[in-house]
Amino acid sequence: MRIQIINGPNLNLLGQREPEIYGELCFEDFLTALRNEFASDEIDFYQSNVEGEIINRMQEVDGKCDGIILNAGGYTHTSVAIHDCIRAISVPVIEVHISNIYGREEYRRQSLLSPVCYGVICGFGLNSYKLAIHALRA
Repeated sequence: MRIQIINGPNLNLLGQREPEIYGELCFEDFLTALRNEFASDEIDFYQSNVEGEIINRMQEVDGKCDGIILNAGGYTHTSVAIHDCIRAISVPVIEVHISNIYGREEYRRQSLLSPVCYGVICGFGLNSYKLAIHALRA
């Protein structure tokens, strides 16, 4: 399978940003281990702090991958534009969160993306990405 992982704003700071919530491992180290674990799959990675760049990437890979794993970060709760993009593309998108957004601040409990995603996985730390890969494979 060809899988596109897209991370949104501030996820480039994993390993240093609020380690009590997001852990101490940087995403690049996790990605290396993930690619080793799922060596038969092609896992592409993209990160941007810019909403439009995330949308551009999703449109670029539409039809060129088997699925998108999207951690839109704070855009999860605010972006009608990303919602509309997910509706417009043909590949399944799985919404992923490292923390349990439903156990956090009230404003984080509402996702504008969930209604148009194939599924949602949250609260399992970086393992949420692994669970999303298993879901895409199924």
